[in-house]
Order: sequence, then C-alpha cells, then structure tokens
Amino acid sequence: MLETRRSSIRWLALSLGILNPGESRLGSLAVLDALVHFQFVKNADPDVRSLIEYIRAAWEPINEKTLRYHLLRMKRMGLVENEQGRFYFKRPSVGDRFDAGAWSAGLFGDDVQEISKKVGLVISNIKGKEVVK
Repeated sequence: MLETRRSSIRWLALSLGILNPGESRLGSLAVLDALVHFQFVKNADPDVRSLIEYIRAAWEPINEKTLRYHLLRMKRMGLVENEQGRFYFKRPSVGDRFDAGAWSAGLFGDDVQEISKKVGLVISNIKGKEVVK
C-alpha cells in the first residue's frame, strides 16, 4: 500500500478523512500532496500559483476554482489554514510546524498517539519518494 508516493498520499487522505473509502477524487489527492510537499519537504507556505504549478507537474493540470474548493474543504475540516494568500497545515500547539511528527501529534492529540506516529511515518516515507507523473 505504501510503495508509491501516490498510494501513500491516498492512505493519508483516507486517514485524515479527506477521502472516503471507494472515492477517487484525484483533485483532493493532488492538493494534499502539494501541501505535504511544500510544508514537510520545502518548509514553505505556498500560494495558489505555486500549488497549481506543483500539481500540474506532479499530477495533471488543475484549475484555480477546483484548487480553492479543495483548500476550503480542508480548511473547514480544520486541517488547513491560510494567511496573506499562503496556505499551510494547521500549526501544532507544540513543536515545529514543519515537523511531520509534531504536526500529526498536534492534530490527533495524546489519546491517539498510534495514529499520529503512523501519519508522521507515512509523511516521512512520502518525503523520500520521487514525484512521478
């Protein structure tokens, strides 16, 4: 299941509730992948143009309206925040926001440390995989 970057992103999307089992929204997967790439690989907060460029190169072209729809959906879920036109995963209460482990621990809290460790591990796994279109 975690052999490719895309399968890892799909697992992460299912785990975070972005996708439901059986769904195949490539747009939401592409947006999630782009956010993971910028926050945990590049340590940066992307703007819409940067997200569009990354998704076009790594997945397939996405229009701005679709991108904004998925970002808004993730924002309503409490996963994504934005400030001054830049988007990022919700900051953890403790730790470096560019650290996948700190981010997932802050997201899931102490009572679900097992899930937190797995999400952090998958993100670390994704960081080491090449982007293949």
